[in-house]
Amino acid sequence: PVVSILVPMFREPDIAPRLVARLSRLDYPRELLDILLVVEECDGETQAALEAANLPAWMRIVTVPDGPVRTKPRAMNFALDFARGSIIGVYDAEDAPASAQIQDVVRRFHDRGPEVVCLQGVLDFYNARTNWLARCFTIEYGAWFRVILPGLQRLGLPLPLGGTTLFFRRAALEELGRWDAHNVTEDADLGLRLARHGYRTEMVATVTEEEANCRLLPWIKQRSRWQKGYAITWAVAMRDARAFRRRIGWGAFMGTHLMFLSMLAQPILAPVLWSFWALAAGLGHPVIGTAAEGFVPVLIGLFLAAEGVNLIAGGLAAATPNRRFLLPWVVTMHAYYPLAAFAAYKAIYELAARPFYWDKTAHGLFDGTAGIEEPIEEPAVAA
Repeated sequence: PVVSILVPMFREPDIAPRLVARLSRLDYPRELLDILLVVEECDGETQAALEAANLPAWMRIVTVPDGPVRTKPRAMNFALDFARGSIIGVYDAEDAPASAQIQDVVRRFHDRGPEVVCLQGVLDFYNARTNWLARCFTIEYGAWFRVILPGLQRLGLPLPLGGTTLFFRRAALEELGRWDAHNVTEDADLGLRLARHGYRTEMVATVTEEEANCRLLPWIKQRSRWQKGYAITWAVAMRDARAFRRRIGWGAFMGTHLMFLSMLAQPILAPVLWSFWALAAGLGHPVIGTAAEGFVPVLIGLFLAAEGVNLIAGGLAAATPNRRFLLPWVVTMHAYYPLAAFAAYKAIYELAARPFYWDKTAHGLFDGTAGIEEPIEEPAVAA
């Protein structure tokens, strides 16, 4: 089949030559590969960089006219009308996909049949050694894409999709009305809408490497955008909670609540949770005077068990080939996860003041020529 790949770009002129080199490694018949480089009308620098990059015939520039919002999903909605493929993929501008990725995706769609309409690949980072933040981000991504998402698939829960290395059957994507142009986590929103309409999403064992956002302030901005989008996604999905529950069943319905609310509530309530560690240190806490006898040891045990689960998930993520150098850094995740609390408070403010604002993440800062070579591994992902 013809496969169309949408690559939204905004203010990324420096990354254009590397993007062309990385996508040129894709091992798929060129007459069946249709790559659309999607740029905003106001972004003259990126347009000029792409035009100077000597694009091959199977890559095209699609210019998105200015509109009331300037978001990635709006750009993809516009570009989809120009795509030729029956399978639609999405990459980010800094992505370095495995050379056999399109072959693997096409084969998986063929083998699984029409009931599977979306495939999510595995994301990893090619600059994991840059600094401590990049190492921790790589461990977190590894736990998410190699442990949590395959686990959610085994449990039959909806998958909150990542923003890249996504592949759809075009007919299903059109039937759902494409992407929500106002949602800043359009991927997670589409994952829930697919489940609500009875479609299946699966993980596929192919890796795309990208650039870890490893500067503190940009990391917080990116994470706050994700948290804001998760809140909007959950609220939209629950507008007709009964219909959603009837479609996916009680188990998946409760699992969706647990998954999305924990993503939001845990960082927001982090200071309250931290206060309970005073109990482990033998210090005073207001709960001591109100809790039933024996409650405090149970609570401490629960916290220790939760930390143990986090360590196990991080250890599994770091135990893959070429990632074992991250194992000593798994214990430092206790200092990494609290950073999400700062992002959560920013997300709360933007939910009220700027719900559709897209806090752009700059790319091409720490990759150099990375990602031109083959990604580090092809992991086994739960079927």
